Amino acid sequence: MADVQNWQELSRAIVKLIRDQYGIDEAMLKRTAVLEADLGLSIDQVERILDYVSETFHVRFPDGTLNEILKLEELCLLACWLKGFYKQPSYVSDSFAAACRSINPQAA
Repeated sequence: MADVQNWQELSRAIVKLIRDQYGIDEAMLKRTAVLEADLGLSIDQVERILDYVSETFHVRFPDGTLNEILKLEELCLLACWLKGFYKQPSYVSDSFAAACRSINPQAA
C-alpha cells in the first residue's frame, strides 16, 4: 500500500484500512460519514488510523489533528494534502496548516 501514486489511491487505502481493521461495512464508508458518530470509531481508533497512515505513507500529523478532522472525507483529504497529492483542504485552520507544512515539506 505504501506505493500509492495519487490521491484516489490513498483515499481508497484509508477506506480499506477502516473496513478491514474495524469491520465497518463499506456501504457506511461514505465521504460524509462522521468518524465517531456514523462509523462508531473511538478516539483511540482514530489515533491508530492516523498512526498507520503516518507510518505507511510517510506523512506526519501535527498535534491537534483530531480537532481538525471530523468526517472520513476530511481525514482522506488531509492525508492526501500532506502526501503532496492534493491541494490544502479549505477546512483546516491557518495555524494547523502552518504546522502541517512545517513537518511535511511535500505539502508546501
